[in-house]
Amino acid sequence: MSVTQSTMAGDALLDASPYGTHTKSASAMKTISEVADILELPTHVLRFWETKFPQIQPLKRAGGRRFYRAEDIEALLLIRELLHERGFTIKGAAKVLPEMLKARRAGQEITLVDEFAGVPESVTLEPLAEPVSLSQRQALVALRRELESLRRLLD
Repeated sequence: MSVTQSTMAGDALLDASPYGTHTKSASAMKTISEVADILELPTHVLRFWETKFPQIQPLKRAGGRRFYRAEDIEALLLIRELLHERGFTIKGAAKVLPEMLKARRAGQEITLVDEFAGVPESVTLEPLAEPVSLSQRQALVALRRELESLRRLLD
């Protein structure tokens, strides 16, 4: 059997195998490419987030190949939600992430204080119907501040 035939036969066996990439268990560790596909982000963003969020600690094998556990993927999903859907800064997301992970694992809802306005904001862990852009969030925060100052004048 030639090398090409052997490789093709091996690929066919891999695809048919219960351990092939197409039938990987949900609890199995995932490569950086697989996680990037799940999150719809480039791999370099995941590497960058590893440097900013200590909760992300993929297992690194020889050659630097990363393998992400379910806990890592859960944290990455929350980070993406905080940064991309809720308009948090990296510093703000890093500050609230440990509390959010703890609450989520306990099946609880948490209330965070919005640092911009100082008003408690209930945080749900379900995706928003329409994500709010950073400029929209900043406009809403400014409007909230103005309304609060008007309220103080009326009191």
